[in-house]
Amino acid sequence: MDLLKILALEPDDLAVISAHMQDAVIRIADINYGQRSRQFVMVANRFESEPAGKKAGHRRRTGITFSQVNIVRSQKIRQGAGEAVLSLLAVEFVAGDEAPEGVIKLVFSGGGNIELEVECVEVQMEDLGPRWSTANIPMHDQE
Repeated sequence: MDLLKILALEPDDLAVISAHMQDAVIRIADINYGQRSRQFVMVANRFESEPAGKKAGHRRRTGITFSQVNIVRSQKIRQGAGEAVLSLLAVEFVAGDEAPEGVIKLVFSGGGNIELEVECVEVQMEDLGPRWSTANIPMHDQE
């Protein structure tokens, strides 16, 4: 079993995490922000695609921790709806006034997003176990 583990310490590193986390599904109950620890944590079912032409895919439980988080804001996310599911489209970084601070933006389908105001980029993504097959293949409009 090949478990993926990635550490991002620079804004450009987030592109790698974004690519691996695209199409991950996350229950709102699996998202937590610890103000004292300044860590934003979520557990997702990450999608792993098969080589082109194959109509199959896999999902795998993956944890992702964002450290050095000062403020968390969300838009169009149903707070308290623990069983509601979000589909992650991208992880983006917007630089702040003074490097290395900025905002990490988690962009979800349906127009929802979560913004993490951070002192610096310090993100760890880690697979938590084996993968399983899924017939539900994410589709994206190519336009």
